[in-house]
Amino acid sequence: MSGKILWKPSDERIKNSNMFAFMQKINNKYGKSFEEYNDLYNWSVENIPDFWAEMWETAGIISSKGYDTVIDDINKMPGAKWFSGAKLNFAENLLRYRDDKTAIIFKGEGQTPVKVTYSQLYKEVASLARSLRDAGVKPGDRVTGFVPNMPQSIMAMLAAASIGAVWSSCSPDFGVKGVLDRFGQIKPKVLFTADGYSFKGKKFDSLNFIKGILKELPSIERVIVIPYLDKDPDIDNFEIAALFDDFKSDEAGEIEFEQLPFDHPLYIMYSSGTTGLPKCMVQSAG
Repeated sequence: MSGKILWKPSDERIKNSNMFAFMQKINNKYGKSFEEYNDLYNWSVENIPDFWAEMWETAGIISSKGYDTVIDDINKMPGAKWFSGAKLNFAENLLRYRDDKTAIIFKGEGQTPVKVTYSQLYKEVASLARSLRDAGVKPGDRVTGFVPNMPQSIMAMLAAASIGAVWSSCSPDFGVKGVLDRFGQIKPKVLFTADGYSFKGKKFDSLNFIKGILKELPSIERVIVIPYLDKDPDIDNFEIAALFDDFKSDEAGEIEFEQLPFDHPLYIMYSSGTTGLPKCMVQSAG
């Protein structure tokens, strides 16, 4: 690598970015004069409570109750308690948009691309959430997915999160042992699965794996099958199974988002190993 800069954003593009707007906010509020990312990053690491308080506000976090303290002990990593006192729902924040802009673009191997708008996504999640509640799923229950990366996987996760259930998933290429190692620890009540998946032109049946999984996980009360390889997969051999569209409620309405503490098991937060500025803020405001 020569170290030559291949592209540099224009001043106009920089000043229209989320990063620039956040930097000006910090400069104005805390009397700083940051012009570069590294300066702002260093401040975020050295002023953890202030930084995350500003991030909460800037991100427009939806909550039914605000936090009392940002962090109880910045020297306790891991183990620190974040945003104590707050009550919120992860899915409610992700489903804040309900317009006709594209939320998901999916292209399965050998399949026609699928687009889902924010409006469609909300309706689908609302239908699933209603059905999960009707199936007896309560806050703290576990809902799992033995699924490829596809729109229905995201919908199932959001539906589970919206009612306070803990979601866990694994790729369908795990095999029975891998699934049991993961799901056996949490005793799920509902399992979402695709009927199969494709890889490098080959088709793999997932329903045969489900039979083995159900024998070892008696906690599973319902299996929801997402058609992927076959538009109408045969589930007659599964007494507790239903197809995805059949399981969804016809009377969705508004989602009743379960309000949970910030440290609820549902909210598993992934980090890059630092407590500083998240890279996602580099994205343009547009």
